[in-house]
Amino acid sequence: MSELRLKEASYSLDAEGYLEDLTQWNSDIAEAFATGIDLALTESHWELIHLMRQFYREFDLSPAMRPFIKYITLHLGADKGKSIYLMQLFPGEGSPVKRIALIAGLPKPDNCL
Repeated sequence: MSELRLKEASYSLDAEGYLEDLTQWNSDIAEAFATGIDLALTESHWELIHLMRQFYREFDLSPAMRPFIKYITLHLGADKGKSIYLMQLFPGEGSPVKRIALIAGLPKPDNCL
């Protein structure tokens, strides 16, 4: 287990670097995680981060790509409910939902490697 240190606080992380205590999440933590993966958060990023946190509150799990795409389509419209949209906003190796979950302070989605 490791930790994230911000200002005068430290936050426990699991073995894969995800926040252990989901109730500790805040925008500073999100910004630190985003910086750690070379991502500057914009309003479009925050929209998806907050939507994933909403999904987690509703279903008590971090979504895989397909369910999250359907959820985005339902809440934000078909133009944003596309995997290419997520890949453009959250580029990198692996699934964009994995990076969104990290930044949102949520557990890694179960089916993500």
